[in-house]
Amino acid sequence: MKKRYLLLLGLLSCLAIVFSGYKLVFNIPEHPQLITVGENSVGQPLVCYQDDNALPLDKQGQLSLLVWNIYKQNREGWSEELSRLSSDAQLLLLQEASLNTGLKQWLSEQGWEGNQVNAFKVMGESAGVINLARTTPNLACGYTAMEPWLRLPKSGIYARYPLSNGQVLAVVNLHAVNFTYGTDEYQLQLQALANELSQHTGPIIVAGDFNSWSEERMSVMKQVLTSLGLSEVVFSPDNRVRFISGLPLDHVFYRGLKLEKAKAPESDASDHTPLLLSFSLLQ
Repeated sequence: MKKRYLLLLGLLSCLAIVFSGYKLVFNIPEHPQLITVGENSVGQPLVCYQDDNALPLDKQGQLSLLVWNIYKQNREGWSEELSRLSSDAQLLLLQEASLNTGLKQWLSEQGWEGNQVNAFKVMGESAGVINLARTTPNLACGYTAMEPWLRLPKSGIYARYPLSNGQVLAVVNLHAVNFTYGTDEYQLQLQALANELSQHTGPIIVAGDFNSWSEERMSVMKQVLTSLGLSEVVFSPDNRVRFISGLPLDHVFYRGLKLEKAKAPESDASDHTPLLLSFSLLQ
């Protein structure tokens, strides 16, 4: 009996140490937080960001977009690659962005500004999706969804940007939940953002890392987004990262815009390949 008690006590002690270590490494907000980032500073967390004086996002009716999971900037050459890929873009939608010293320095040097969801902090550094542009959105709100097994949130941003033709573009930048049994949590995350989009009458872009590694997930993703009248982008060349099932993980859906070009070139600066797209506004 005493031996069993000692074994149980030892197990509980080990679990307490693991939990304490987890709490020291990861800091998870109770509610979604959106951090404003800019050329000179990093702002304080807030629920939503609003700017009634935001300028048009596009450049004379053209809109170039970079979508990329940058793998927490863990690979060499990420900053040079990000600079090259974003040189002609008006909007960057990044997933797995770690707001560390390197990214802060890159933002300052390149003059981008925008918003990041503080899904959680790792050793004090905020991690989550980030939207970057040369102008601010007139609205940006952060969303998080907890990974059921890992207990770390995945994140999304719902944002609205004014366009030069008088319309407003709604954008969702998403990093979808990954490790789940079934698709219930996956569908809930997508549906929460789709509910916001259903109120929008103008053009829409939904993009990011959907973790669409199964046919069931692909079906849920397409059902939710096509119900909003969105079309899926076809890439050429298409070097998107694929799961062992052969299914791509990164996607872009859109409506109310004319797609001019879409390509997914090879890159070794992340474990995902970048997506480069060009749209033109409809008159």
